[in-house]
Amino acid sequence: MCFEESVRRADGARACAALAPQTRQELQQPAKTSCPKALSEEQLSPAGAVRTVQVYGRQARVVLAADTLFLSVFPSGWKITAAGCEPRPHQPYQCQVKGG
Repeated sequence: MCFEESVRRADGARACAALAPQTRQELQQPAKTSCPKALSEEQLSPAGAVRTVQVYGRQARVVLAADTLFLSVFPSGWKITAAGCEPRPHQPYQCQVKGG
C-alpha cells in the first residue's frame, strides 16, 4: 500500500499525495505547517499487512493488522480520507488523521 509504505519510510510528500484534499487541509491547519511535517508529527504506527478491503460504492475501508484506512474516489483516483483509525465499541472509529 503506497500510503503505509510512504509513512514507514518517512516519505511525507508521497504519503500526503495519497490523502484526500480535505484530509490534507485538516492535517495542516492546526499545525500551521506543511502536510509532510504535520503527518510526521502524528507518528502513525506501522500498519502491517492488509486483512480486508470493503468497498461501498465510492467509499472503502481497508483494515490492516494495526490500522484502518478510509478512502473515497476522487477524479484523480482513490484517496485516503482517514488514517490511524481504531474501532470503538458502538461508536465511530477514532482516527488520528481525518478530513472534515
